[in-house]
Amino acid sequence: QVQLVESGGRLVQAGDSLRLSCAASGRTLSAYNMGWFRQAPGKERAFVAALNWSGSLTYYADSVKGRFTMSRDIAKNTVYLQMNSLTSEDTAVYYCAADFPYGSNVYKAVHYWGQGTQVTVSS
Repeated sequence: QVQLVESGGRLVQAGDSLRLSCAASGRTLSAYNMGWFRQAPGKERAFVAALNWSGSLTYYADSVKGRFTMSRDIAKNTVYLQMNSLTSEDTAVYYCAADFPYGSNVYKAVHYWGQGTQVTVSS
């Protein structure tokens, strides 16, 4: 079993950049496909980005492609989400996710979740 703790969310201005972190404990994150989802008020939790267990593959939601980059640091057992050119549409609670089929963007397929970190983009 793995525990996930996100950090880095805060209030930023449109056009700013922000990096979210997700520290894993309990198991090495290289055992899992990892990802980020987000949930805006009144909306369903939505897929943002994923990194496969070996770290060799990533894929992104169309809405963030070219602006967001997911990466990991095995030594720190941490994954990151670098977010650039933020807009008000990116305002949401961002959740780190572990253990789900690579290629799936369905939140119900995720086995482990962090507690979430709030990102607010002011225009």
